[in-house]
Amino acid sequence: MDEPVSSQPGESVTEKEEEAEEEPLMGFLEEINCPEPGIIDRQMIETAYLEEGQKGEARRLHQLEPVVYDRITTMRLEFKSKRIDHLWMMPNLTKLCLNCNKIEVIEHLEMLTALKDLNLSFNYITRIENLEKLVKLEKLSLFSNRIRKIENIHTLQNLVILSIGNNLIDTVEGIERLRFVSSLKVLNLEGNPIAKQPDFPLSLYVIAILPQLNYYEYVFIKTETREEAQKRFYRELREIEDKQEREIQGLETEAREMAEADRLASSFVEHLDGMQLYDSLWRDDEDGRILMLVGAPAQELCEEYSKDVYELTQQIYRLGLERFGERDEEIRDFNANLHEGQEELQAQGQRQIEEFLEYKERTFDEMRLKWRELDQRDEDLEQLQAQLDTLTANFEDSLNDLWESLMAQELHLHEAVEESTLNFNRKISDLMSNFVEQAQVIFQQLRDVCSYFADNMTDIVNQFLSTKLTRNELNAIPEELQQCVDDREAVLQLVEGMRTSHTSRVDKREDRLAQRSRQFIDDMIMNLNNNEVDRHRAKILEINSFMEMMTEALANLPDELHQEAPSD
Repeated sequence: MDEPVSSQPGESVTEKEEEAEEEPLMGFLEEINCPEPGIIDRQMIETAYLEEGQKGEARRLHQLEPVVYDRITTMRLEFKSKRIDHLWMMPNLTKLCLNCNKIEVIEHLEMLTALKDLNLSFNYITRIENLEKLVKLEKLSLFSNRIRKIENIHTLQNLVILSIGNNLIDTVEGIERLRFVSSLKVLNLEGNPIAKQPDFPLSLYVIAILPQLNYYEYVFIKTETREEAQKRFYRELREIEDKQEREIQGLETEAREMAEADRLASSFVEHLDGMQLYDSLWRDDEDGRILMLVGAPAQELCEEYSKDVYELTQQIYRLGLERFGERDEEIRDFNANLHEGQEELQAQGQRQIEEFLEYKERTFDEMRLKWRELDQRDEDLEQLQAQLDTLTANFEDSLNDLWESLMAQELHLHEAVEESTLNFNRKISDLMSNFVEQAQVIFQQLRDVCSYFADNMTDIVNQFLSTKLTRNELNAIPEELQQCVDDREAVLQLVEGMRTSHTSRVDKREDRLAQRSRQFIDDMIMNLNNNEVDRHRAKILEINSFMEMMTEALANLPDELHQEAPSD
């Protein structure tokens, strides 16, 4: 039995409590007699899988089965690790228990998108992070860690149960963010410093600001308790609701803007839906600025110019959106057909593997009987050995037939995907080329408009200068145009500088559209090819690994039988 702890001279109870809070796990994990934890690796995962819950014959059969990581849905790694890694090998994991370890950082979980239940209790975690990819997570336990603040949980939109008691949380900051998790029904904050403040009823505060909760500290929230809480924290609740409403409106606006920006960027016509291109023509155009000093005639001409440019940019904009719709539909159809073909062959291969595993069990059972007879009989040994050899040969032939069939299916799928991708590349390239060619026709019209504007500006400026000379109103000529009075070539130079500046802006926008459209196709096809290469390699590795495991199971069968045999 532990001896009672007495205070030392000069040591206050408050100081002792603070020390206890800093080390909430002391006296639990440190006292457990277990091997020094390490980084989660493949061997640790396989050992944990093979040693899971089954007993007796079920356990023996379970340990004989090959470890197929895609089929693992539950994993317990307790008293084993101090760092999370290699869990990406089990993409279909739905329940993960990493409690009672020495983990300090939540990391390397982003591939576990199917995870629904995550237990990280009794660790050394100091910060809630790297959970945003766990979109299906329903239950999260962070009980008894070293967390000081609630954060980065509001993105878990399917979370139902959150246990974060016995940590070092000393502020209510972050609790209000849980309002965004509408699915949250159960919350536990017991044992945190904020829950121990005598003048602050944390439970009422939580119940007031989180109306979606049904249970707090695993106690059902009664209607009268909720009403009391809302009255007690009425002012805080109103402030939080107002802030949340403003944030929601801001997020909705931002989401709409981002969606529209993505749509326009994918259409290659971003910044062409308004006057952006026209405004860019005048940016850093010093020659054009000087020419516009002639006044009203230039302003009237400029208004017509802006209307013509706007109309043409609108044509490009509408064309881009229209062609984007066609391309997007083509891409969706291709991806759907590709996925369907892969799923169909995957299912076919899975059926073959399952049929083979059934055949394996029957064959191994028969071989076990033959081995036992061979150990027990003194005659007809050659006949029994011949039967065993036949069973072994048949199994090896069947395994080889399965390998050839699975490899043939995979190679056929790989070649079909490559051919489909090649055809898709041609089709999407034709669609893109057609779009770019149509857009280039309109860009040429824009250049013509720029030239037409420049020619008319030449006439207007010359007419302005001639009128001022005739009327002897030289002082009315802007200082920047004074040089043009005696040198009419200077007018042409200004106009040509403006024309060059404007048409170069149009050229750059046209080049950007053409370059980005080509880059879009190149990136998409490269990603498709890279993904297919990765998938193909992984599948080949999976098939060969399965064959190796079956071969190893056959080779280990005699040793298994000898281990089972009772000793004399």
